[in-house]
Amino acid sequence: MEWINGFLTELSNLLWGWPMIILLLGTHVFLTIRLRFPQRHIFKAIRLSVKRDPDATGDVSQFGSLATALAATIGTGNIIGVATAIALGGPGAVLWCWLTGVFGISTKYAEGLLAIKYREKTANGKMLGGPMYALEKGLGWKWLAVLFALFTAIASFGIGNTVQANAIATVASESYGISPYLSGIFICLMTGAVVLGGVKSIARVCSMLVPFMAVLYVLGCIYILIVNAPYIWPALCLIVKAAFSPEAAGGGFVGSTVMMAARFGIARGLFSNESGMGSAPIVAAAAQTRNPVRQALVSSSGTFWDTVVICALTGLVIVSSVIAYPEIDFSNGATLTKDAFSKIPVIGRPLLTFGLLTFAFSTILGWCYYGERAVEYLKGKRWVTGYRILYIAAVFAGSVMNLAVVWNLADCMNALMAIPNLLSLLFLNGIIVHETRKYLWRNRLDKEM
Repeated sequence: MEWINGFLTELSNLLWGWPMIILLLGTHVFLTIRLRFPQRHIFKAIRLSVKRDPDATGDVSQFGSLATALAATIGTGNIIGVATAIALGGPGAVLWCWLTGVFGISTKYAEGLLAIKYREKTANGKMLGGPMYALEKGLGWKWLAVLFALFTAIASFGIGNTVQANAIATVASESYGISPYLSGIFICLMTGAVVLGGVKSIARVCSMLVPFMAVLYVLGCIYILIVNAPYIWPALCLIVKAAFSPEAAGGGFVGSTVMMAARFGIARGLFSNESGMGSAPIVAAAAQTRNPVRQALVSSSGTFWDTVVICALTGLVIVSSVIAYPEIDFSNGATLTKDAFSKIPVIGRPLLTFGLLTFAFSTILGWCYYGERAVEYLKGKRWVTGYRILYIAAVFAGSVMNLAVVWNLADCMNALMAIPNLLSLLFLNGIIVHETRKYLWRNRLDKEM
């Protein structure tokens, strides 16, 4: 097991090294320019996300689709992951993480567009789509589509399931002394009650849970920033300076240079918002929408909320808290968030606990749908029930086991998902531009396909 973990660690470091970061960020920038900066339409995208389109074809509402994608995306990475980036790359990592989210809006837009463009309708009227369908139907690369679906199915048991369940069990044990076995049983029951109902059940729960947990977490972060008000401007200055300075950041943060800030900030931003990974388009394909561009805009708003808002707020809370309380151990990413939030009286620790618990559970729900669709693409509908049962059982296993190997395996699978998805975006960029011109640039968003 130790040898396997060492191998996976090396493979993960290789896959998530500079070539992957350049490929992902390069795709973000290329699509931003190619699509004439779709970020400028973000408020239109937000309005569309809460607007029902009941006469359009699809399984769930546009908001239900977005909520499910956000449920899978907004996870422990938004809280612990940001702290890890700061610990490894310094405060400048916050700015690089934020910039990655801004440019990632274009990639998430393109993914959502292709999801609708190449989705299929089953005999019973259900919509299926995602990068595997774009690869097969758009490019004729069936073999790569199969690999993407396989990597997605495996990844769903890692980053989407066991590591999230383990985070919940760990928080419950450390904060309230609850046995991981009891936590595992409870999470299993909760997960089963939702996922056995299929996409409509998952979307319904996520539509209620995601806005509630996100709004409460954002309000809590704003309260903390009010408490830390004298340190907000110094924190912002330090973040910007450290992001571009070739020198170590200073101010309590040691050992961070511009290269380290860029590497860890970009990597964490990409990992957090999943723009380019190919997961969110799977549920985007189920949305009730009248043309590909409407859903593309709705999908793009997910990256805005995930990284541009939530990750940025988390980063600012942590950096301002470290400045305000120099005794906080900045070098330990695993405890940095807990130490930073716990310094805030009354609300700090409960807010962190609430965020970790709800974010992790919502991720379990969202990734179950991704895995289902991948399994259905590979083996057909008859395998989906078996997958759900195995997925629920994995929740309990994740609650009680050591997950060092699982974390590294999940990192590898996520990187292997991103590669074929990015290829589909780059090779089909002409289709993406054509559809954008047809519906967005010519102001025809209300037109049917």
